Amino acid sequence: MHVLAAPDKFKGSLTAREVAERIAVGIGAEAPQVQVVQSPVADGGDGTVDAALAAGFDRVPVRAEGPTGEPVETAFAVRDGVAMVEMADVSGLSRLPQGRLAALDASSYGTGEVIRAALEHRCHTVVLGIGGSASTDGGAGMVQALGGRLLDSAGEELARGGGALGRLARADLTGLDPRLAKTRVIVASDVDNPLTGPQGAAAVYGPQKGASPDDVEFLDAALSRWASLVAATTNHGESVSPAADKLPGAGAAGGVGYGAMAVLGAELQPGIDLILDLLGFHEKLEGARLVITGEGSLDEQTLSGKAPVGVATAAAAAGVPVVAVCGRSLLTVDRLRAAGIRQAYALTDIEPDLQRCLTEAGPLLEQRARALARDWLYDRQEETA
Repeated sequence: MHVLAAPDKFKGSLTAREVAERIAVGIGAEAPQVQVVQSPVADGGDGTVDAALAAGFDRVPVRAEGPTGEPVETAFAVRDGVAMVEMADVSGLSRLPQGRLAALDASSYGTGEVIRAALEHRCHTVVLGIGGSASTDGGAGMVQALGGRLLDSAGEELARGGGALGRLARADLTGLDPRLAKTRVIVASDVDNPLTGPQGAAAVYGPQKGASPDDVEFLDAALSRWASLVAATTNHGESVSPAADKLPGAGAAGGVGYGAMAVLGAELQPGIDLILDLLGFHEKLEGARLVITGEGSLDEQTLSGKAPVGVATAAAAAGVPVVAVCGRSLLTVDRLRAAGIRQAYALTDIEPDLQRCLTEAGPLLEQRARALARDWLYDRQEETA
């Protein structure tokens, strides 16, 4: 029997892989006879490609356009014809130069370039993780990178960004990469917002990307225009989905969910469930005595489909108990247990200084893993003694 370490990242301090490694070191120091299987996870946002690489996928480097046009070095992960593409690593907030938000100008074009690279790699399935995006362009940039032409009233190609969609006069999708018709595209997302309206991409997520109230209103109208013109066009002779903008998840990642569904024919699946399947998590559960999950902050967002709850749900189905490590926990014991997490080991339990929890996360996490081992694996030590 083994312990399965399946954490997400501690944002701002440790990657998911590093968290899993520190858990293993801490448990090894306290209970060296216990095997720790490391299986870092992600929910489709940043860290998704790293989790795939840790699970045995191969890294394929790509040079693509960042959210505001600067070149970035990114990659997708591939195994057995399945490509894992992470929007956050090419068109994400972390890729904005000096972190300067660009609500109207940021584009998903680079994401389309990475998808195109996956097509060139002859992948039959593309899994697109879309958390952490910097853009609110309805996936228009992604469509442009894949051969779609977005034209203004003078017949000129539109500039990048959601703001430019206000001048969109025609969407020509006849040049869309034909390989897409033979490729299954799956969007990993736990967001159920529609494209437009009070719960849409601009209204809910635009302010996080630097949009002022006026920007939000403008972007919402621009996205509506984009959707109406896409619905009026055809893709290789076939009508696109006319009501895709109303579908749950269309507003994900600034509307990339919409562009993927309406134009690329993508299907949306819950992010963490899909990623766990691809990473072979359920096979690693077999014979596990304990699962250790976690992320930087266990809070209300965690309960809305984030990785730790997805891990706990899968482990519960297999009858394996789950505990968590985290930087801090803002959830009561009862709420954690309702989510399937028996106990949480927070860095703030032993170090109240949040800055030190960030800068010294690794050593502190090893200490918490040792405490966890004493609480949950002690009888195992006695059996071996």
